[in-house]
Amino acid sequence: MKKNNDILKGLKPERVWHWFGEIMQIPRPSKHEERISAFLVQWGKDRGLETQSDKLGNVLIRKPATKGYEKSPGVCLQAHMDMVCEKNSDKQFDFMTDPIQPVLDGEWLTADGTTLGADDGIGVAAILAILEDKKIQHPALEALITVDEETGLTGAAGLSKNWLTSEILLNFDDEDEGEYCIGCAGGIDTTAEMDYKLTTSPRGHKAFLLKVSGLKGGHSGDDIHRGRGNANKLINRILWEGTFKHRMRLASIDGGNLRNAIAREAEAVVVVPDEEVRAFKTMVTRMGKALVFEFRSTEPELEFELRDVSMPNKLIDLATQEKLVNLLYACAHGVLAMSREIDNFVETSTNLASIKMSEERDRKRGTRNGVIHIATSQRSSVESAKLAAAQKIEATFRLAGCRVSHGDGYPGWTPNPDSRVLKVGVEVYRKMYGKEPVVRAIHAGLECGLIGQKYPKMDMISYGPTLRGVHSPDERIEIRTVEMFWNQTVEILKKLK
Repeated sequence: MKKNNDILKGLKPERVWHWFGEIMQIPRPSKHEERISAFLVQWGKDRGLETQSDKLGNVLIRKPATKGYEKSPGVCLQAHMDMVCEKNSDKQFDFMTDPIQPVLDGEWLTADGTTLGADDGIGVAAILAILEDKKIQHPALEALITVDEETGLTGAAGLSKNWLTSEILLNFDDEDEGEYCIGCAGGIDTTAEMDYKLTTSPRGHKAFLLKVSGLKGGHSGDDIHRGRGNANKLINRILWEGTFKHRMRLASIDGGNLRNAIAREAEAVVVVPDEEVRAFKTMVTRMGKALVFEFRSTEPELEFELRDVSMPNKLIDLATQEKLVNLLYACAHGVLAMSREIDNFVETSTNLASIKMSEERDRKRGTRNGVIHIATSQRSSVESAKLAAAQKIEATFRLAGCRVSHGDGYPGWTPNPDSRVLKVGVEVYRKMYGKEPVVRAIHAGLECGLIGQKYPKMDMISYGPTLRGVHSPDERIEIRTVEMFWNQTVEILKKLK
């Protein structure tokens, strides 16, 4: 197997791709960033740069201004070190130990069956390349590389209010070359727990595995408006029909993984009375074809599979099963409201992210019971609408008798169209590429919202090279845009004198 930097050899800019290749060798799932954090600290110290880390694992590396820039406002270069860990179901891979395996695919770089980690590994790589470059002209630099952006932005949320001294922040976590982001949505997680009893599988039944696959998935902020299928919602349409029309019983269900990813795959083990098997199979075939047709333009690879499996020993009790399939049908997913001020901009949305099961033993009674865990996330650029969306989902869960909890949430980032650094960026882009960049806000969450809350006077923009399919094994980065992003950044730093 080729090493990462053998595969990336020859790509420009060389040092950015070199450090991206090194970063891909280091496991860095969200909430498990110890190795990448230690690597970054050692990297800074080895180069004689002032380097610190806080109790969360966030890393701050400082580089003095170059000659002539000593009195210029300081600049913070910011990215996050963690990555979303998603893989295809048939891919054998351990994100806690295995290095990412990059694959060149024409004008794009992707990974072999897993997320690539360019979100935001390419931002970290660019920061390292800037810090080690002795030819770039720049003001005093602070490189802030945070932990746990992908599962709650807790690294940015835990920043000390007096750690940074910069007046300007360049966030390298945007996914479209040719645009500057100046605002983002806030978000909050809503989770539910539903207890169930284990019942014995009846005789005279046949067991099946029902599986939904082939969906694109994607980012629950950036891609929520694209009309893509949610595996949890799609599988439940068949489970609901089976429950109430074919006396189907549910043994297990597992769908989706991460709160900020649209569910790509889901599966369930079900049992059906012998006399209903033929009708059940016909229903699954009929509904599968109907759903493939329904999503033909947005999900051309959508597949439904039904195959025989061994009879499970235990089932979810029928009363809970009926509550669950009703709940999953009623639970909202997708765009809830479009902006009244910005054309074609999602204001508020919700994502039915994952459904998991766990079992526990009641030692006093000597019995085993279980819990169904449902994870969702809500986003909005309007704080009151964000809270209303979370309460809407909470109300749905409570009607089904669930225990409900919310995460701490994070604030949005209010756009500042008069930003000084934005004007510099627009001027640089116009001169370099002969066209106007897009200036916009995004529906995804960015750490800029939390950093701006702690440093309200900081002037911020977010930009980066082009990524597609983030938060899914389809994640890829357009190679040529990395050099464009690099050249643009070097020139922006030069112009901030």
